[in-house]
Order: sequence, then C-alpha cells, then structure tokens
Amino acid sequence: MTQALPPTEHRNPRTTDIDTLGSADVLRLLVDEDVHAVEAVRAAIGPLAEAVDEARLRLGRGGTVHYFGAGASGRLAVLDATEITPTYGASRDLFTAHFAGGSTAVADSSIDREDSEAMGAADADGLDADSVAIGITASGTTPYVAGALRAAGAAGAFTVLVTCNPTAPLRELARISVVADTGPEALTGSTRLKAGTATKVILNAFSTALMIRIGRTYGNLMVGLVASNTKLADRAVRLLTEATGLDASTCGTALAEAGGHVPQALLRLLTGCSPEQAKSALAAHVGVRAAAAALDGLR
Repeated sequence: MTQALPPTEHRNPRTTDIDTLGSADVLRLLVDEDVHAVEAVRAAIGPLAEAVDEARLRLGRGGTVHYFGAGASGRLAVLDATEITPTYGASRDLFTAHFAGGSTAVADSSIDREDSEAMGAADADGLDADSVAIGITASGTTPYVAGALRAAGAAGAFTVLVTCNPTAPLRELARISVVADTGPEALTGSTRLKAGTATKVILNAFSTALMIRIGRTYGNLMVGLVASNTKLADRAVRLLTEATGLDASTCGTALAEAGGHVPQALLRLLTGCSPEQAKSALAAHVGVRAAAAALDGLR
C-alpha cells in the first residue's frame, strides 16, 4: 500500500504563480507562509508544555536531552543544542544533537544518512530512563529518526516526536507528539521554509522554557550565561544591574569576586551573603530566586 504524501509535500495553491511576481511580492508570500507556521506552533503548545514538564523531571534526576534529526530539521536541532551552554551556563552534555551521518554531514548534505534506521538506533545507544529523546522530522517518516526513537523507547527514555505531519507514521514511537500542522510549503516540498520555521520556533521554545523551569534565568534575565568573551562579560554586568538596580561598578566588582559566575554574584548582591553561602545555596536550590528565598528564610 502506497503511503500518502505528507502535507509538506503537497502543492500550495497560494503560491502557484510565485515565479511570475516581483521581488517584494515573492517576499510577502514567503513571510505570510511563515506567519502560518508560527500559528501552527501556537496550536501545539499543550503537548509542547507536557514535553517540557517531563524533561524537567528527568533533568532533576540527572538526565539529559537528546535531539535526533536529518536534513534541515537536524541542522536546526544542532543549532539549538549548541546554544544551551553559552546562553545558560549548562554543562555541554545536557543537550546533545545527533545528526544522521555525524558532524561532517551537518555541513555536507551529500553524506546525510537520513535513510539509515540502524544509524539512528546506534546514535541512541546509551540512553536510559532519565533521558529525553526528541526526534525531529517535518515529514514524520525519516528512518534515521525512527531508529533513534525505537531504540530510545526500548531503553526506557522519554520519547517525543516533533513533526509537521498530523498523520506522521512515527507518532506511534513517541510518548508525546508535538505537531505543527504547517501544510504545503511555498515551494513544494522545501521543508527548510515554513516547516523549518515551525521547527525552529518549537525547539527555541522547548529549550528556553526548560531552562527557565530549571532555574537558569532570573525573571527574564539570562543569569546563567557564560561570560566567555567581552560582549558576554558586558552583558553579564548589565544583567546584574537590571536585576539589582545597583550601578555597573558595584556589579562589575561583584562579578569579578565571583570569578565571572553570574548567579553567585547576583545572589550576593541580592542578599549580602558570603561567597561560601552563595555557593552552598545555589548547590542546594534550583535557581537564584529559590536560593535567595532560602537565605532570607535563615535570617
């Protein structure tokens, strides 16, 4: 029996004559389709929130998040995973992006191994019940992702499918399916467009919400960032001034005394605690807000 084409492969009636239009009208159509993509993600917030909550539980037990993807979907996953450490100061192994064909294939599409279910299974080797395995495939049919989700599920990992196909065959391999029903692309089958936009929004939202929920922010400030260059060091001082209302000189001094560790500097500025108290409170509590409340409760 022939499998039905996913919606992303259908022809879009709104863009059939796109090649006859001027540049502004072409761009208008493309952006309009991306607006549809974001709205499709909005409709998937329920299961996406469930995925965040399940991931939070597992990270609390020392678990990790693993993305599995190929093509444009996989490259977006690589981008999201690599931003976690510099943005939130999390360990490099907290998020891992597994790409069909390995790291070399990320830049060379000629060696993309998306048809290899065995490679997906091999890349999922080592996952356990505290792991979160997220398969990302616009069509919902990619064999590499199928192999990864099947192996991850067998190992007891929590499995999530991110797709743009409401009838994706791989939904049966996932505990949660986050479906952005984006429909046909502006250019037929080019899922780097609208489906790519939806995927980027989903992954951004998932990882950001998860980092917020595990205390890697203070309000809407990224206090977990790693000040690894001049721009980020300046941003760290600005974050401290925004969070405390104190001047840049005071915040800069506190940051230097904390060895560049923003949460420690912020906790000391908020509570007046000692360096040792700051370290101990942050080790015992999730995030600066909880640590500050605990220290205030001791007074």
